[in-house]
Amino acid sequence: MDNNTEKAYAPIAARERGPGPGRYGLPPAIGFMGHDLTKHMNPAYTFGRKHSGALYYNSCSPGPRYYVDPKITRFGRNGTPSYSMAARVKTCDLSQMPGTPGPGAYNPECTPHLNEHRSPAYTMGSRTRYRKLDTVPAPNSYTLPSLMGPKVPTKPSSACFSVTGRTRREDLSKTPGPGRYNRTDPNIYLRKQPAYSMLGRHELPTYYTQKPGPGAHSPEKVTITNPSVPAFSLGMRHSEYVTPLIINISD
Repeated sequence: MDNNTEKAYAPIAARERGPGPGRYGLPPAIGFMGHDLTKHMNPAYTFGRKHSGALYYNSCSPGPRYYVDPKITRFGRNGTPSYSMAARVKTCDLSQMPGTPGPGAYNPECTPHLNEHRSPAYTMGSRTRYRKLDTVPAPNSYTLPSLMGPKVPTKPSSACFSVTGRTRREDLSKTPGPGRYNRTDPNIYLRKQPAYSMLGRHELPTYYTQKPGPGAHSPEKVTITNPSVPAFSLGMRHSEYVTPLIINISD
């Protein structure tokens, strides 16, 4: 026996370091919060506290401190006209402003009379510069519709035909075709017809054909034309546990 094995002792309750009896507490039977569910609980009442003075200052309703315009009535603003004295508008000195035309800048004599005939006048303006962000198509991007083919909506067209390639069909379901099934013989489900067979042609015996000799025949064994002696045979031994075949049963 190994000397290092320790002897087993019975457990002692004093050595256990578990919580004591005072560690556990039952739910109280008084009060409302955490009341014992197995005990009857009487109705509980609370006493309200006195409200502070802040209730009157933190109200959401407007008080008398808001000023109400006397001209505003429940029908709208009073319709009496009112006037005000505004300041004089500050005028600008036109002589100091650049680009301002004076009286000599106009030529009324060059202006044609309104009732006189006037030839048309044309001006050559510069080409409008397009922005880089504008996707303006060029003139060569527009084409007239073709007058050939069946796709002209306003012109009649003759019948058109196209020759396409042979479509490669792939049997995705892998189903057998009609040639996969064998034809049932009609003699199975109908009346069987007479059948004939064609045998091969026999060759005529020649000099070299093998023929039986006198010793190949046994006339003593022929019993068709001569009476024969009785013949006996030894059968196999049957088991005694085999049930015999009963054919004739007497009443």
